[in-house]
Amino acid sequence: MKRSEWLFLVALLAALALVPLLASNLVINFLVTALIVALAALGWNILGGLGGQISFGHAAFFGTGAYVTELLQLRLGANAWAAAVAGIAAGALVGLAIGAAVFRARLRGSYFALVTLAFAEVLRILANALDVTGGASGLLLPLQPGAAHFQFDQRSVFAWIGIACVGAVLLLTRHMMNSRFGAHLAAVRENEDAARALGVDILATKLRAITLSAAITAAAGVFYVQYFLYLDANIGYGTWISIEALLAAIIGGVGTMAGPLIGALALHGLGELTRGFAGSITGIDLVIFGLLLVAAIAFAPAGIVGAWKRYVGGRRNA
Repeated sequence: MKRSEWLFLVALLAALALVPLLASNLVINFLVTALIVALAALGWNILGGLGGQISFGHAAFFGTGAYVTELLQLRLGANAWAAAVAGIAAGALVGLAIGAAVFRARLRGSYFALVTLAFAEVLRILANALDVTGGASGLLLPLQPGAAHFQFDQRSVFAWIGIACVGAVLLLTRHMMNSRFGAHLAAVRENEDAARALGVDILATKLRAITLSAAITAAAGVFYVQYFLYLDANIGYGTWISIEALLAAIIGGVGTMAGPLIGALALHGLGELTRGFAGSITGIDLVIFGLLLVAAIAFAPAGIVGAWKRYVGGRRNA
């Protein structure tokens, strides 16, 4: 990654950190929601962007992180921070289990995408049916303001925590892209057979990728439930987070470091504008998202980041 691109990312995060100081709670809510999606998209990007394993079921990891965190606090009275760590670990274990089942069967491409979607749907049905998860009524965390309970009087604190988490994952992504593991992921993405011939352990590489991807996406679920306090099956394991994580990465730039964050901000900005102009039309934001995805694939397959690089490169050549 070029130094100028890294400096741009640092400047973007710094600008986002100033927003809570200057904006209303409505804008802060928008920023926190966009950061949650960005975190999930960054997790998806490790598996789908860097590793080339397109998943339609990252809700399985998001929901597991959220449910484990909330259940530990409600049923066992666990500390919120310890429950958050346990939720991330549980999401990683679910990712490892799904990866072990799917990758050992050598499923890839559309087969892998559909199987991940099926796993997420099975978990959604279970969460909707079991009493321990609150069934269709869902679960509500009690309001207990205080840092020890991961609850803060000022919403700006949540925004800053979200920015710090996104920044940490961006640093991790940057390190991965410059590491041997990142090179192995790129080799698997481009040509599995060639990578195997070069001595790359395909199964181990994919398992590491899906485990790390699941842990980051589970962290997004943890952050969601600590901010909104409420959770049900359609939120935790719903297709909305799988779609938005995938869309944010595609629109921003699949396989790039900044793409998921930029895509999440652009996606939610467009969604808010659409609901503002046509809020009375149910599902209009989903229609716009679909049209945006088609347009991105047709006219900017490398996403916003790729289009910007092409524009800058063209100006330099000129």
